[in-house]
Amino acid sequence: MKVTLLSALATVASAAVLWDGRFNDMSTSTDLNKWSWANQVGAYQYYIHGSASVDKYVNFSPSYKNPADAVSKQGAKLTLDGTAFWNGQNMRRIELIPQTKAAINSGKVYYHFSMMRKDANAPSKSREHQICFFESHFVEMKYGWISGEQGTDNPNLQFMISQNSKWKTEWKPEVWHNVAFEIDFSSNKVGFWHSEGAAPLAQVVAPASASTSSNGADWHLGVLELPRSGYSDGVEDFYFSGVYIESGTLTTAIGGPGK
Repeated sequence: MKVTLLSALATVASAAVLWDGRFNDMSTSTDLNKWSWANQVGAYQYYIHGSASVDKYVNFSPSYKNPADAVSKQGAKLTLDGTAFWNGQNMRRIELIPQTKAAINSGKVYYHFSMMRKDANAPSKSREHQICFFESHFVEMKYGWISGEQGTDNPNLQFMISQNSKWKTEWKPEVWHNVAFEIDFSSNKVGFWHSEGAAPLAQVVAPASASTSSNGADWHLGVLELPRSGYSDGVEDFYFSGVYIESGTLTTAIGGPGK
């Protein structure tokens, strides 16, 4: 019993949260407006969004989080609507970027988040969605039809390394997918941990070679949707919770270590 307890304590001690994006310190999404290039405060950089007010694109609520996550007070609903075009682009985007000086781009680190969709305002199966990606797309999630595929739609949520699918499952409504990107910036490898609902994370893709490159401010929590001729821009909602980055030993419990 004593040895087991000491072992458990050692495991907890060896995990370190480098950056905490679990939305616990935010009252409403208007808190995101406090951040600017001249005033870089809070957990997130908020600049990749459409022309409307922040509440059109980001909202927080306890009902938006994975119920199995006892650490997060609330989750976030990120919305693409008819105004969600950033900087004159033809891609709809709503993305939050970690605001931190921590070493989230060196050594071996784990990028954690949980994601879910609903039937209401469901993301289109006929459009490509790049989700929780790095600028160079060396690792990301994707959903929907991808250019060059047969058919007109794709119902799968996919884990991608360098835009090559390594894992996929049908993205059903009301199912929380818990994710950890295992990224070793030193050895240029990426692995994938996953579970559903309340189940602890398990490794489903062993570390594989990737051109791991990041300046520490180019991981995008959220979604970029590519345009497709003949398909309209419907309102789409994406739900996220349990967002944080850690080093050391991977935390498999949903929501991560407490504060």
